[in-house]
Order: sequence, then C-alpha cells, then structure tokens
Amino acid sequence: MTDFPTQTDRTGQLIAQRRRETPGIPLDGMEILSRANRLVRLSRKWIEPVFTRHGLDTGEFDVLATLRRSGAPYCQRPTELYHSLMITSGGLTDRLNRLEKKGFIERIVSETDRRSALVQLTATGLKTTNAAFVEDMAIENELLRVLGDAERRQLATLLARLLGDIEQRD
Repeated sequence: MTDFPTQTDRTGQLIAQRRRETPGIPLDGMEILSRANRLVRLSRKWIEPVFTRHGLDTGEFDVLATLRRSGAPYCQRPTELYHSLMITSGGLTDRLNRLEKKGFIERIVSETDRRSALVQLTATGLKTTNAAFVEDMAIENELLRVLGDAERRQLATLLARLLGDIEQRD
C-alpha cells in the first residue's frame, strides 16, 4: 500500500476514514481517481457559465471546439465528430440541430458523396468558439494557480501516462 501524505481536502478526510475502517485494502485508486472526478465536478461551476454567456452548453461547445481544432476550413463529417467526441450519433444530431438553429454551424452537402453532409463552423461560430475558449482557458489556469509551472507539467505528464494506459485497455 502506498503511503500518501496526510491531506486536508475533503476527499482526503473521507479516505482517512476509509483507511481507518479497512486498513488492509490499498486505497491508491481512491486517492487519485476520486480526486480527479471531484476536480472535474467542482470546476464545472466556473467553466459552464462561460459557455452559457456565449449561448452554449458544454456539449455544444465540445462540438464547436472539435471543429475549431480541426483547422481551416473548420469542417468535418458527422461520423468524424461523434467518434472524436465519443458520443452517439443521435446525441450528435441533437447538438448539431441546436447549433445550426443558433447560426454557429452549417451543414454542407459533400461534393464527393451526395449522401453525406459536412459540418462547418460559420463565421459567428468561429468567433464564439474562440471567445469562449479564451475565457475557459483563463479560468482553468486560474484554478491551477496553486501549482507552479513544473508541477503542472509533471501532473499533466503523469495523468497522460495513466490515461494512455487505461485507454489501451478499453
């Protein structure tokens, strides 16, 4: 069993109770995964209002951000989008319908396959995505203020290593 330092966060308090009651069971997974889960859940209260200010929800922003990071002309097939977003095609269709109504995307019939439509950011979608992304990153960096640059890099490296291993098992 790994000897983790005493923690003052709420999760650490719960883990200390669990360790006291079940001393023979390693709690390494709880030490890390419970905190990762809690970090994501707590951060949403600062991040989601950013998207709301831009007329989006988190899922809609994810679609726009995926198109944006694909590079100009910010266009993908729906199949590429739902594989990248790891959602169902039905879930994607719902998001695309909402984004199209808001004027953030347009569907373009493919020149190579008339049965398929491409999804492309509009100028408004691009401007909105860029603005929301800048605000989101500012908040996320502020949430990390307790960590120095080297600690941030180390944590990101360790999380990437852990996630890469778990993704290979999936």
